[in-house]
Amino acid sequence: MVGTIVNTAAVLAGGAVGLLLKNGLKPRFSEILMQALGAATMFIGISGGLRGLLQISGDRLETANTLLMILALVLGALVGEAVNIDRAMNRLGDFVKRKTGATDSENTFVQGFATVTIIICTGAMAIVGSFQDALLNDPSMLFAKSALDAVIVAIFAAALGPGVLFAALPLFLYQGGLTLLAGWIKPILSEAMIFNLSFVGSLLIFLIGVNLLFDKKIRVGNFLPALLFAILLPLLFQF
Repeated sequence: MVGTIVNTAAVLAGGAVGLLLKNGLKPRFSEILMQALGAATMFIGISGGLRGLLQISGDRLETANTLLMILALVLGALVGEAVNIDRAMNRLGDFVKRKTGATDSENTFVQGFATVTIIICTGAMAIVGSFQDALLNDPSMLFAKSALDAVIVAIFAAALGPGVLFAALPLFLYQGGLTLLAGWIKPILSEAMIFNLSFVGSLLIFLIGVNLLFDKKIRVGNFLPALLFAILLPLLFQF
């Protein structure tokens, strides 16, 4: 679990740097930083989404996986809304906030926790990197992810405050769990499944960007079951 430990430490270090920057930021700089984060997050999501929606066939660019995208998002949203995952994530964030005695006049603690948790845990690098760390004793992919996460978390911490640092806990549990269970999970997950998981995850990251840039309240947490449907639907139907 060397890769996961380094990744977790990188998130904490990046968050600490971001908090130092936040203390010296005037409100107008925080506002423009949020807008920049929103735009950047949207384009990260768009780029990942387009990799799943477009494919080259001969000399033509064609659409692909459209039905999978629609069904995964719709079914995932229905299940997530029924369970109300977003509310559970917010309650967890509130619980952590109370236990740590954090003060947050702008109520961004929970937003920072939930937003960064989804961003750093959703993606192929977390899955593939954890498998490589466990099965090949090669943490290099998670080391690369650590560098990326440190920069992302630093910027979010500067804009949203200390809640961002606590995203390190679900990251450690998620990637650590994948690493420990890699021997059982890897034979089940094909490359196509991991690709679909990353593809649909990018769409959720896009929704986070919309929330940040346009100050919307899309309950992105309730879309998380879409990741499960991205894996299951191709097993049940031919797309």
